[in-house]
Amino acid sequence: MVYALIMTHLNFVTDCCAKAAKQLRLLVPLFYRLSVLFFCGLLTPQMLFAGQAHEFNASSSQSVVTEFSRQVSPRLFPPQNVQISYAEGLQNALEGAGFKVATPQYVVLVDRNPHVQAVFLYFGSTQAGWIFIGASPTSTGLPGEFDHFLTPLGVFEHSLSNLDFRAEGTKNEFGFRGYGEKGMRVYDFGWVQSEQGWGKRGMSEMRLQMHTTDPQFAEPLLGIRRSKGCIRIPATLNDFIDRYVLLDADYALAQE
Repeated sequence: MVYALIMTHLNFVTDCCAKAAKQLRLLVPLFYRLSVLFFCGLLTPQMLFAGQAHEFNASSSQSVVTEFSRQVSPRLFPPQNVQISYAEGLQNALEGAGFKVATPQYVVLVDRNPHVQAVFLYFGSTQAGWIFIGASPTSTGLPGEFDHFLTPLGVFEHSLSNLDFRAEGTKNEFGFRGYGEKGMRVYDFGWVQSEQGWGKRGMSEMRLQMHTTDPQFAEPLLGIRRSKGCIRIPATLNDFIDRYVLLDADYALAQE
């Protein structure tokens, strides 16, 4: 099964700066409490380029780290203590929500904090712990306008109940390709309850998705809250997750 989005509090904060408009790096821990949103997908237990499950260890995950650094851009570079803090928060949040991840899995985490806006990839289990694979900038919900939601908190299943689809690459009236270029994967988590970013800010339904965005107008701005509530990720990260079926446990079982 594939799950997502866990809320916790970590005892750190990170500062972000821009480099060449597209390249962001996590820099200095400032040591105060942040609300951290985890977008977690418990994924197929297959390693990259492998046809069967591998034993969880640091050496077997190294190939994933290498391919992530080679194929995904832009990337973030959180210090090791920040990597550990996220891993500990992930562990505590999963256990607190009652999810015992016995089989090693890949896990995607999203921090919606406006000062962070980052997506992380880990590999591991609640029994063996977590290995950091890589990170990239993201954009989550920006409140203030009608139909804009805060990206919701909780644990959500990525399953056949809400089938993913491919972007058509079409533009809206402003010339904006909201799902990115044609063929990019749109991960669909269905209708969820989330806080409205307008009016009295009550709870309402929104369609929660993770997808790419317009490569010209929006992808260079990843790392800043910009979406209506969905999770925007770099096209290279979307392709990486899609091509190696990292979120597709249910799809693989159905195909078998």
